[in-house]
Amino acid sequence: MATTKRFLVAIIGVGGVGKCFLQQLHALATRRSSPKLDLVYISTSKKSIYNKDYSPIEIEGVAEVLARSSQAPPPTDELVDYLAAAPAPVVLVDNTSSQDIADSYPLFLSRGVNIITPNKKAFSGSYALWDAIFSAAETSGAKVFHESSVGAGLPVISTLKDLIETGDKVNRIEGVFSGTMSFLFNSFAPTEGSGGKWSDEVRRAKELGYTEPDPRDDLNGLDVARKLTILARLAGLPVASPTSFPVQSLIPKELESCASGEEFLDKLPQFDKQMEQTKNEAEAEGKVVRFVGSIDIPSKTVKVGLEKFDRGHPIASLKGSDNIISFYTDRYGSNPLIVQGAGAGGEVTAMGVTSDLLKTIV
Repeated sequence: MATTKRFLVAIIGVGGVGKCFLQQLHALATRRSSPKLDLVYISTSKKSIYNKDYSPIEIEGVAEVLARSSQAPPPTDELVDYLAAAPAPVVLVDNTSSQDIADSYPLFLSRGVNIITPNKKAFSGSYALWDAIFSAAETSGAKVFHESSVGAGLPVISTLKDLIETGDKVNRIEGVFSGTMSFLFNSFAPTEGSGGKWSDEVRRAKELGYTEPDPRDDLNGLDVARKLTILARLAGLPVASPTSFPVQSLIPKELESCASGEEFLDKLPQFDKQMEQTKNEAEAEGKVVRFVGSIDIPSKTVKVGLEKFDRGHPIASLKGSDNIISFYTDRYGSNPLIVQGAGAGGEVTAMGVTSDLLKTIV
């Protein structure tokens, strides 16, 4: 009888995405007999579970067991040694947004440890880190996938890679890359009706859980800029960082120094006229305003900010918190290839991670 192929899974991070991924991993491990998926390491920033002999950890209920654990995570260099010495191929799943863990990717990859992650910081930080990650992977043969770093579970990165690797020429990428911004502008400047006041819509989005605890972390545009940085680099533009190109912030300068998100929300109504004027100018042209990111490959330009669109444009007619990403290429001509759907949420983000796991174990 042939020996069943085995892959070992190590997980860092058991937050919203991490818990959803654990559920999907349990279902996947139960459903598939080959390759056998064994969880051998799991940790948060303060707790961990692992056995020195790499014996499997029961996936079902492991988050609760981890919460009761008194075992601290090992230092990074020790974790690298542990995973690199494993008796079967290892996939490290980083479900955090930690810069420190992202900085350690080249070390893991250089020792043959595969990595999958939704962590944007690894791929939108310094170009030196980007280069180190992929150089280490190429040298060792380890795989690194990060589909969920842009658009959660939407096939944005895989679509871009497929276009490029099959010989198409990508000329422009444009879209709404933030579920928060999508929800805000679909409510503030709908294609039908007048919409609400800007400050009311921001507060409502916060109360519904669409924004970060401090809405300024969404309104500064940097989340979208990180995603544009990743896609631009994949398209061949050596973008230095998310702050190396124009990014329009929707935070009034007077409110940048607010001590808290709540103080910001309390004072935001004083600045509603600015956004109302922007909306009215678009309406006078028969258009609506949306917060978009765009990459123009021939001119090597990347930008993030407000743009006006005809009401019938796919970007204008988005619903809810959906993302939409349009790829303008030689093959697709003036009618772009469009990827659209939910671009945020634990379940769909974890789906992108699980999809990457399937690519890794093939």
